[in-house]
Amino acid sequence: MSKITIKETQNPSILKFEFEDFITKNESFEFKNIDEATNSPLAQQLFYLPFVKTVYISGNFIAIEKFSIVEWDDVKEAVSEQIESFVSNGGIIITPSENKTKKQPITVYGESTPNPAALKFVVSRMLTKNAIEFKNIDETAASPLAKELFKFPYVKEVFMDENYISVTKYDVNEWQEITLEIRSFIKQFIENGGTVLDESLLVAIAEQETVKTQNFDNLDITSQQIINILEEYVKPAVQADGGNIAFESYDESTKTAKVILQGACSGCPSSTFTLKSGIENMLKSMLNDESIKVEAVNA
Repeated sequence: MSKITIKETQNPSILKFEFEDFITKNESFEFKNIDEATNSPLAQQLFYLPFVKTVYISGNFIAIEKFSIVEWDDVKEAVSEQIESFVSNGGIIITPSENKTKKQPITVYGESTPNPAALKFVVSRMLTKNAIEFKNIDETAASPLAKELFKFPYVKEVFMDENYISVTKYDVNEWQEITLEIRSFIKQFIENGGTVLDESLLVAIAEQETVKTQNFDNLDITSQQIINILEEYVKPAVQADGGNIAFESYDESTKTAKVILQGACSGCPSSTFTLKSGIENMLKSMLNDESIKVEAVNA
């Protein structure tokens, strides 16, 4: 007989009945009534109990939310025995469904950046191979996720690259007030199959990258060297901080390199210091030219 452990939850109406082994593979289910539970014979049987309000099935447990007509202390042992008996007699917990859209379980965690107005939300899977910035909701046609994020009144800008999303907020809220809400929203959006980026945008960006490669070959040697230094030495560091840096131009007459700051780097109070003390000094040293200056066109 499958041994079940009864666990309380933070919600006194919900009790968890844990198995020793997993009963679902990377899937979570929630049933509000017997009609919704057509692919779970066990959940259907549980709904014959008049006090069962909702049945959750995930990982190694079944959680049941009850109506207030009974107390858990009076019925939990009987429910546990009924579940154990059902499973031991070969009852099916979840019927495999080929057509069901499966949840894609992911983890999302928040990571601070040097910019106090920006937080980096790291996702446990790749989202894009190209850095993409959205300054407002009108720019989000190709990113349903960014569009939804802008519906939060405190979201100012959204930036995506590789496996993370940087969100820049307005001053109206502190991060401790909104981090959990944003993190939970991103997690649920992606797990439920929401589109992070439209493929057509990726095609357009791929075409832009081709143009950039062609343009690179036509640039002067110093510009090419600056781009290579930014790509190899600077970009990994700013990406780790939830941002991005892109080469804009180099003026040989003034020896000024202009760059574009994106994501958490855009509007960051320490970005000027980073440009002057970090990137500018690196270029001066690696190109052996103390006259080189670096400016951000959007600082």
